[in-house]
Amino acid sequence: MLGILMLGAFLALGIVCAQALFGRLNAQARSLFGCALGLMMMMWLPSLFAFGVGFTMGAQLFALLTAALLAALARLIPRRLTLPSDDAHDQDGPPLWLTLVLVVPFFLLSCYLMYTHVLRPEGGALHVGQSTYGDLSLHLGIATGLRGASYPPEYTLLPGTTLGYPFLFDALSASMLTLGTPLAWSFIVPGALAMGLVFWGFVLFAWELTRDAQAVAIAYLLTFLNGGLGFAYVLDGWPSNGMALREMMEGFYRAPANMPDLNLRWVNVVCDMMIPQRTLLAGWVLLMPALIMLARAIRTEDRFWFVCLGAWAGALPMVHTHSFLALGLISLGAMLASLKGARNRGRLLMSFVIYGALATLLALPQLLLWTVPQTLGGGVLRPWFNWVNRTESGFIDGYFWFWIKNVGPVYLLMLPAALNAPRRVKPLTVGALVLYAVAELVLFQQNEYDNNKLFYVAFLVMMPLVGRFLSLMWDRMHGVRARALLAAAFMAACLMSGAMTVAREAVSDYQLFSEGETRAAAYVDAHAFPDAVFLTGTQHNNAAAALAGRKIVCGTGSYLFYHGVGYQAQREAARDMFERPADSRALLDRYAVDYIYLSDNEKAEFFVDEAMLRALFPLWHEEDGVVILAASARARAQRAQDKLGENVAGAATFGAPRAS
Repeated sequence: MLGILMLGAFLALGIVCAQALFGRLNAQARSLFGCALGLMMMMWLPSLFAFGVGFTMGAQLFALLTAALLAALARLIPRRLTLPSDDAHDQDGPPLWLTLVLVVPFFLLSCYLMYTHVLRPEGGALHVGQSTYGDLSLHLGIATGLRGASYPPEYTLLPGTTLGYPFLFDALSASMLTLGTPLAWSFIVPGALAMGLVFWGFVLFAWELTRDAQAVAIAYLLTFLNGGLGFAYVLDGWPSNGMALREMMEGFYRAPANMPDLNLRWVNVVCDMMIPQRTLLAGWVLLMPALIMLARAIRTEDRFWFVCLGAWAGALPMVHTHSFLALGLISLGAMLASLKGARNRGRLLMSFVIYGALATLLALPQLLLWTVPQTLGGGVLRPWFNWVNRTESGFIDGYFWFWIKNVGPVYLLMLPAALNAPRRVKPLTVGALVLYAVAELVLFQQNEYDNNKLFYVAFLVMMPLVGRFLSLMWDRMHGVRARALLAAAFMAACLMSGAMTVAREAVSDYQLFSEGETRAAAYVDAHAFPDAVFLTGTQHNNAAAALAGRKIVCGTGSYLFYHGVGYQAQREAARDMFERPADSRALLDRYAVDYIYLSDNEKAEFFVDEAMLRALFPLWHEEDGVVILAASARARAQRAQDKLGENVAGAATFGAPRAS
């Protein structure tokens, strides 16, 4: 409960700051900016203090006090700097009914998906949905591993390696954990809140670009029910093939927006991006206000917005590095385009320079400490053309057909929508084009699929203009008898894959941790040393790392490889310790192993010499098929002390008078 109250306190303080800082915005936008600013402070401030006192209760209290101080200082800013200008657009926000009609249903859907997809208890086991089965364990392990951690933090999946993955939204959940919030709710509550803020932010951004309720509604649906033409593959031959729909609803990765075997990779942003990919979700919470600021800065050429944008963008890298990069590339393209028709070219150029310098100044320490060593050290930055539509031997689909079948008919409208955009908005279309081109030519991580985190931002920028273009086409077709039929057919082709994917995701259900693993993790969390190292298998759903936050010798390559982290030596060491324990004393000491964790996962991955392990190391805990052995001297000493305490307690109970 305290963790949720702390989250509410940060949101309230963020709103106080926004009311003072962004007087130029309408009430809806000020509230959105305030909530985003509150989340930003709760993500960042505890980690800043953790460099001095560790990620402890003290860091949380210092962070909350600092946020309160910042809110008080914001109230002292001269009103002339934050009051509305004479531009009538400044105070013009979307109708409240439009915001509610669009945001509320998707927010309620998100609450449901968050609940069903994040450690839903089922008979003692913990279940998730299809989209979170792969990614959730990584984020759980980061959050649980940050409790009490010194900074800069390390990967719990690879001790000794600095955590270069953007971790600040997981740190927010770790703050809630530190204050006693249950693990599942420390993810569900901020996750659902963040999704609501993204939906709300997109409505405000689309309104900023179009000032047209119909265009905003169309853009909103095209964005969040995206999915391409995959529905045609699912329905091909139906109803003669009655199993097609059943396979879609029950198969693993058979939803029409996500069928890798058919090269359908433009996944639905709600189901496959926002729900499972917490860093992207948090990045988009901050990205939506940033795009609004950028649009206003270009339109008004007011330096106030450039300064605000520079400070805001500087906080992005360790929230979501891709969002930071995407914003930078869009800004670069927008700068080049807006300078051409600027009223005062020199002043506008200097405003962009101030924005870029401020963002770089704040971002550079993050990039140098975390991002650059991992990106360059892992050798992941390289040229690569056409995203996932190619292998070393050539293209899978024709270039344009790949994009049409993945994005859908809206792909064909992006160019005419850009050409038809108002003059004040055209620089953003150039920025989106620059981002699209860079994402098509350069890979920034091991997994080429992850470039979609750049493509989607260009997509977000373009959809309001596509919505505006479609709204104009609707008006121009006035009097055409088939107008409604054509519009319905077009929207059905654009939205059907996304709607079917949402339906599939809503009923998906997979067990992530068994009852035995859940119980073992609870025991580990309660009794193992906070800095203990466990020898486990490298399965992604590792209970000791994900649920208990303990370090393990080597985690799954599914995470580490795609983060550009070398792990092969540790994996081979884990194999040796499991399969040749009598000869691995030096390895156990080298990796400071305290406990050896044995379950069906370890026995399936390695030829575990369980008999020898049990002979060499005393039993520390055994329950429901999970065996944990005490490997280090301190673990064995703790075990002996615990056994002594149990014996004393047992003797006292045994000798006590019976109740009458």
